[in-house]
Amino acid sequence: MGNLTGSEVVVGVPGYDRSLRDSEREASQSVLKIAVSHLNFHYGLRQVLFDISLDIADRKITALIGPSGCGKSTFLRTLNRMHETVRGTHAEGEVLLDGQNIFEMDVVRLRRRVGMVFQKSNPFPKSIYENVAYGLKVNGMARRGQMAEVVEKSLRRAALWDEVKDQLHKSAYALSGGQQQRLCIARALAVDPEVLLLDEPCSALDPVATAKIEDLLFDLVGSCSIVIVTHNMQQAARVAEHTGFFLLGKLIEFNKTDIIFKNPARKETEDYITGRFG
Repeated sequence: MGNLTGSEVVVGVPGYDRSLRDSEREASQSVLKIAVSHLNFHYGLRQVLFDISLDIADRKITALIGPSGCGKSTFLRTLNRMHETVRGTHAEGEVLLDGQNIFEMDVVRLRRRVGMVFQKSNPFPKSIYENVAYGLKVNGMARRGQMAEVVEKSLRRAALWDEVKDQLHKSAYALSGGQQQRLCIARALAVDPEVLLLDEPCSALDPVATAKIEDLLFDLVGSCSIVIVTHNMQQAARVAEHTGFFLLGKLIEFNKTDIIFKNPARKETEDYITGRFG
């Protein structure tokens, strides 16, 4: 699985040759950004993720699909330890970011490197400008004279600059839903993350706004790795190079997206994709 290219690769299924996966990973470490091994996750005494192992490629889009409540969003939140904001949660296993265990890293530094955008757009009750500048100020990443330049760059990267450049000091709440979501992406991009996590970023958007977000992902993937959780299988097929199918807290199958949708190895995957459940 480590080289992320073989059509024969299926992760999280019985009989998978772990030693082969490890040797392949060692041979192609340069193409990986995040390597997840035997990840388990608990809310208190309730286990919700079971032995998840997969590799996330550098500067590619990876999609996670599956029915509601299957663990997709929980898994996404473990990648920058956002789960730690919920009392009583516990993760076991290994998540390596460029070879470093994220559970041993300073969490503030980790979240600078691995940004997150949530399902519901959540702009701060501040101006458009202050929303984007917030992370820079908190992290001391730009001097006052540089702030305007970085804010503009972030809004341009989020394909929002031309729409808001004359109203930067208006409330972020004055923006449309799609614009607010792109503002949240711009806010995440301001600290120049290496990985961008998106939890159903288009679920509340109309088709036009959704298309803008998807176009944006293609523009961004040249500069960061992207992991997107989506209920929209057509969206996963459009944007992602690799797709993982989750069911009941387990990673049932992970492979190239066209293989997942055209020739899945597991019956559960085929049943979900063809609409037999979910």
